Amino acid sequence: MAGVLALVTGLSGVALTACGTDDDKKAGGPELSVDGAYLPQPPTADIAAGYLSVRNTGGTADELTSVTSALSDDVTMHTTEGGAMRKVTAFEVPAGGQLDLARGGNHLMLEKLTRRPKVGETITLTLHFATSPAVEVKVPVKPTSYLPED
Repeated sequence: MAGVLALVTGLSGVALTACGTDDDKKAGGPELSVDGAYLPQPPTADIAAGYLSVRNTGGTADELTSVTSALSDDVTMHTTEGGAMRKVTAFEVPAGGQLDLARGGNHLMLEKLTRRPKVGETITLTLHFATSPAVEVKVPVKPTSYLPED
């Protein structure tokens, strides 16, 4: 189990923590937190994109290896390079660094939605990592044109 895992869900300010073992803390394992999560309301009923940041204040890198959600049985991770979107199997969360999933770059795609989420709702994503425990994130649904403030 990784070191201390802090989860800050979306913009709600709710914090949840799960502690690792003393050995994990001494080893300088990943210490992950998630914030800035949002899902723009999809313009159609079958596909949506998700965005968030994963910060790692620990001494060891980790990888985001998959994402699951009750909203979609088909959540994939994509990168955008030179205007072309490409599916990837993992994203690195560097030690002392951050993974940003944002419009125009790395992002999540939720396909074959079970329903079309509405603005003001909250959906749940579960982030799965190579070494850290899974993290459940409450993600607010924002207007289609929403852009977070920097």
